[in-house]
Amino acid sequence: MSDTLRRVVELVQGGEIQISAHGYDEMAEDGILAREVLGGLGTATVVEDYPTIRRGRVRLFCERIRMATRCT
Repeated sequence: MSDTLRRVVELVQGGEIQISAHGYDEMAEDGILAREVLGGLGTATVVEDYPTIRRGRVRLFCERIRMATRCT
């Protein structure tokens, strides 16, 4: 597990995350529930990491949900 993903898992476990309204909208369009994303972090891998984006750090993770691979 990458340091980036390990830190995200720590933040989730500590209840220190916030999913934006846009994030919820994007997941809803794909039929993905937030609890599925959060619950699947243990199987996730980092696909892309943009540490210097203007709005803050951005990451793309890929994980297995309901026996299918989806990227969020």
